[in-house]
Amino acid sequence: MTRPEPGLAHGWCALSALHGRIEAHIERALQAEHGLSVREFSVLDVLSAQHDEEGGHFRMTQLADAVVLSQSATTRLVTRLEDRGLLARYLCPTDRRGIYTNVTDAGLALLEQARPTNDHALREALDAAGRRPELAPLVAAVRDLEPASPAAGPVPVAVG
Repeated sequence: MTRPEPGLAHGWCALSALHGRIEAHIERALQAEHGLSVREFSVLDVLSAQHDEEGGHFRMTQLADAVVLSQSATTRLVTRLEDRGLLARYLCPTDRRGIYTNVTDAGLALLEQARPTNDHALREALDAAGRRPELAPLVAAVRDLEPASPAAGPVPVAVG
């Protein structure tokens, strides 16, 4: 009996393994250097991109989708970051039922300190994963997403 081609399930397993390796490596680096988890970094990063134009602020459900967490887990995470003085919540000025969250000055400062650590750990994790034949094609695909020049700015990626 011959074994069927691995196909889609094999690809999914490889993608899951790559994600797990990258997330674990970044988690260790962020925790050690800045006392932040990958999820906390992702929330700060996503919320730091908000703006005052129409649709420029995330509602809690949008934030949950952006950082790939349940709404209740996102709310708990936001509360922890708020307790640390890194985020502040306020009522939406046009819809009193809506609550927005902004990154505080302390949160922005921590994010800027942590960003190079995140980027370095991501590159290290990709380098290590790229040496594994089963992960190399995925690493190449991720690297293809990087802008051609540093002036173009980073590609926002919510890990986790």
